[in-house]
Amino acid sequence: MNMNITILGQSIAFVVFVIFCWRFIWPFLIRAMRERQQTIADGLEAASKAQRDLEHAEARAEEILNEARAEARTIVDDARGQAAQMVDNARSDAESERERILKAAQADVAQEVNRAKETLRSEVASLAVIGAERILEASIDRDRHEALLDQVAAEL
Repeated sequence: MNMNITILGQSIAFVVFVIFCWRFIWPFLIRAMRERQQTIADGLEAASKAQRDLEHAEARAEEILNEARAEARTIVDDARGQAAQMVDNARSDAESERERILKAAQADVAQEVNRAKETLRSEVASLAVIGAERILEASIDRDRHEALLDQVAAEL
Protein backbone atom coordinates (compact mmCIF):
# COMPACT_ATOMS: atom_id res chain seq x y z
CA MET A 1 0.00 0.00 0.00
CA ASN A 2 2.76 2.30 0.24
CA MET A 3 2.72 2.64 -3.41
CA ASN A 4 -0.93 3.56 -3.54
CA ILE A 5 -0.55 6.27 -0.96
CA THR A 6 2.46 7.65 -2.80
CA ILE A 7 0.55 7.67 -6.10
CA LEU A 8 -2.43 9.19 -4.35
CA GLY A 9 -0.21 11.84 -2.72
CA GLN A 10 1.52 12.57 -5.97
CA SER A 11 -1.84 12.77 -7.75
CA ILE A 12 -3.18 15.19 -5.13
CA ALA A 13 0.02 17.25 -5.35
CA PHE A 14 -0.25 17.22 -9.11
CA VAL A 15 -3.91 18.33 -9.01
CA VAL A 16 -3.05 21.08 -6.51
CA PHE A 17 -0.17 22.12 -8.74
CA VAL A 18 -2.44 22.16 -11.84
CA ILE A 19 -5.13 24.14 -9.99
CA PHE A 20 -2.50 26.54 -8.68
CA CYS A 21 -1.02 26.94 -12.18
CA TRP A 22 -4.49 27.20 -13.76
CA ARG A 23 -5.57 29.77 -11.20
CA PHE A 24 -2.43 31.93 -10.77
CA ILE A 25 0.03 31.25 -13.59
CA TRP A 26 -2.22 30.42 -16.55
CA PRO A 27 -3.96 33.87 -16.66
CA PHE A 28 -0.57 35.60 -16.81
CA LEU A 29 0.54 33.28 -19.61
CA ILE A 30 -2.72 33.73 -21.52
CA ARG A 31 -2.53 37.52 -21.04
CA ALA A 32 1.11 37.56 -22.17
CA MET A 33 0.23 35.41 -25.21
CA ARG A 34 -2.71 37.69 -26.08
CA GLU A 35 -0.53 40.78 -25.68
CA ARG A 36 2.11 39.14 -27.85
CA GLN A 37 -0.58 38.16 -30.35
CA GLN A 38 -1.92 41.73 -30.33
CA THR A 39 1.62 43.11 -30.72
CA ILE A 40 2.21 40.81 -33.68
CA ALA A 41 -1.16 41.76 -35.18
CA ASP A 42 -0.37 45.45 -34.67
CA GLY A 43 3.06 44.92 -36.23
CA LEU A 44 1.50 43.16 -39.22
CA GLU A 45 -1.07 45.94 -39.55
CA ALA A 46 1.67 48.56 -39.30
CA ALA A 47 3.72 46.70 -41.91
CA SER A 48 0.67 46.50 -44.17
CA LYS A 49 -0.01 50.20 -43.65
CA ALA A 50 3.64 51.00 -44.28
CA GLN A 51 3.50 48.95 -47.49
CA ARG A 52 0.40 50.87 -48.62
CA ASP A 53 2.08 54.17 -47.69
CA LEU A 54 5.19 53.13 -49.59
CA GLU A 55 3.15 52.26 -52.67
CA HIS A 56 1.28 55.55 -52.37
CA ALA A 57 4.57 57.46 -51.95
CA GLU A 58 6.09 55.66 -54.96
CA ALA A 59 3.03 56.50 -57.05
CA ARG A 60 3.17 60.12 -55.89
CA ALA A 61 6.91 60.27 -56.59
CA GLU A 62 6.31 58.89 -60.09
CA GLU A 63 3.55 61.43 -60.60
CA ILE A 64 5.79 64.29 -59.43
CA LEU A 65 8.60 62.99 -61.63
CA ASN A 66 6.26 62.90 -64.65
CA GLU A 67 5.08 66.43 -63.87
CA ALA A 68 8.71 67.59 -63.60
CA ARG A 69 9.55 65.92 -66.90
CA ALA A 70 6.56 67.54 -68.59
CA GLU A 71 7.52 70.91 -67.11
CA ALA A 72 11.12 70.42 -68.25
CA ARG A 73 9.88 69.57 -71.75
CA THR A 74 7.73 72.68 -71.72
CA ILE A 75 10.66 74.80 -70.58
CA VAL A 76 12.92 73.30 -73.24
CA ASP A 77 10.26 73.83 -75.92
CA ASP A 78 9.78 77.42 -74.77
CA ALA A 79 13.53 77.97 -74.79
CA ARG A 80 13.76 76.54 -78.30
CA GLY A 81 10.89 78.78 -79.40
CA GLN A 82 12.56 81.79 -77.84
CA ALA A 83 15.86 80.86 -79.46
CA ALA A 84 14.15 80.52 -82.84
CA GLN A 85 12.41 83.83 -82.29
CA MET A 86 15.70 85.47 -81.30
CA VAL A 87 17.33 84.04 -84.43
CA ASP A 88 14.43 85.33 -86.55
CA ASN A 89 14.63 88.73 -84.87
CA ALA A 90 18.38 88.85 -85.38
CA ARG A 91 17.92 87.80 -88.99
CA SER A 92 15.29 90.49 -89.60
CA ASP A 93 17.45 93.09 -87.79
CA ALA A 94 20.42 92.05 -89.90
CA GLU A 95 18.29 92.24 -93.05
CA SER A 96 17.08 95.75 -92.18
CA GLU A 97 20.64 96.77 -91.29
CA ARG A 98 21.82 95.33 -94.61
CA GLU A 99 19.11 97.32 -96.40
CA ARG A 100 20.11 100.48 -94.53
CA ILE A 101 23.80 99.96 -95.31
CA LEU A 102 22.95 99.16 -98.93
CA LYS A 103 20.87 102.33 -99.26
CA ALA A 104 23.62 104.37 -97.61
CA ALA A 105 26.18 102.82 -99.96
CA GLN A 106 23.94 103.50 -102.96
CA ALA A 107 23.52 107.09 -101.79
CA ASP A 108 27.31 107.38 -101.39
CA VAL A 109 27.83 105.90 -104.85
CA ALA A 110 25.28 108.27 -106.35
CA GLN A 111 26.93 111.19 -104.58
CA GLU A 112 30.37 110.08 -105.80
CA VAL A 113 28.99 109.69 -109.34
CA ASN A 114 27.56 113.23 -109.15
CA ARG A 115 30.89 114.55 -107.87
CA ALA A 116 32.72 112.71 -110.61
CA LYS A 117 30.30 114.14 -113.19
CA GLU A 118 30.80 117.62 -111.79
CA THR A 119 34.55 117.18 -111.81
CA LEU A 120 34.41 115.77 -115.33
CA ARG A 121 32.19 118.64 -116.47
CA SER A 122 34.55 121.21 -115.05
CA GLU A 123 37.52 119.47 -116.62
CA VAL A 124 35.70 119.16 -119.99
CA ALA A 125 34.76 122.82 -119.75
CA SER A 126 38.39 123.70 -119.06
CA LEU A 127 39.51 121.51 -121.94
CA ALA A 128 36.88 123.08 -124.16
CA VAL A 129 38.13 126.52 -123.22
CA ILE A 130 41.72 125.49 -123.85
CA GLY A 131 40.71 123.89 -127.13
CA ALA A 132 38.69 126.92 -128.15
CA GLU A 133 41.62 129.20 -127.26
CA ARG A 134 43.94 127.21 -129.38
CA ILE A 135 41.52 127.05 -132.25
CA LEU A 136 40.73 130.69 -132.16
CA GLU A 137 44.12 131.56 -130.84
CA ALA A 138 42.43 134.14 -128.92
CA SER A 139 42.02 134.47 -125.27
CA ILE A 140 38.59 133.83 -123.84
CA ASP A 141 38.03 135.47 -120.52
CA ARG A 142 36.70 132.87 -118.13
CA ASP A 143 35.17 135.45 -115.81
CA ARG A 144 33.27 137.16 -118.62
CA HIS A 145 31.99 133.98 -120.14
CA GLU A 146 31.26 132.03 -116.92
CA ALA A 147 27.51 131.69 -117.59
CA LEU A 148 28.19 130.43 -121.11
CA LEU A 149 30.76 127.91 -119.85
CA ASP A 150 28.35 126.65 -117.14
CA GLN A 151 25.65 126.16 -119.77
CA VAL A 152 28.08 124.19 -121.98
CA ALA A 153 29.17 122.12 -118.97
CA ALA A 154 25.52 121.38 -118.06
CA GLU A 155 24.83 120.24 -121.61
CA LEU A 156 27.78 117.83 -121.51
